[in-house]
Amino acid sequence: MIPANGVEAYVGLGSNLGQPMQQVLSAAKELAALEAVEQIALSPLYGSKPVGPQDQPDYINAVMRIKTRLSPLDLLGECQAIENAHGRLRLMRWGARTLDLDVLLYGDSRIELSDLVVPHPQLPNRAFVLYPLADVAPRDLSVPGLGSLAELLAACPYTGLQRINP
Repeated sequence: MIPANGVEAYVGLGSNLGQPMQQVLSAAKELAALEAVEQIALSPLYGSKPVGPQDQPDYINAVMRIKTRLSPLDLLGECQAIENAHGRLRLMRWGARTLDLDVLLYGDSRIELSDLVVPHPQLPNRAFVLYPLADVAPRDLSVPGLGSLAELLAACPYTGLQRINP
């Protein structure tokens, strides 16, 4: 059951098509505008090389810290609706995209469903997620089943990231 005042969650935002910086900033505004979502913080933007096929543009990434009264699946549904409104097409795994919104963390929950796995399964391996997460998360954040954010950062080098000031 979701507490009346909501659950703290983290959403990863990324884009490498159609003015990626504007895609990410616009999606953050749209997510924050949802009735059951309150924005706590948005990380700085980061540029990174693509995961998967390298014949695509670099990505712009950020992480948003929110408080929500949505269930994890409803939050995912809202994220997918925002992606779809931005022209997201799911043609190739790790392919270029106008917008990608991932539920990274949802309170201290561990969720393993066919549509949603939280914490995000690739979170420990992705500098473009961990470093923006560290910009908006409490210093002592514990990532359920994976350890502390500090431990994850220590095991994932900053290499290849570029902090961007919009």
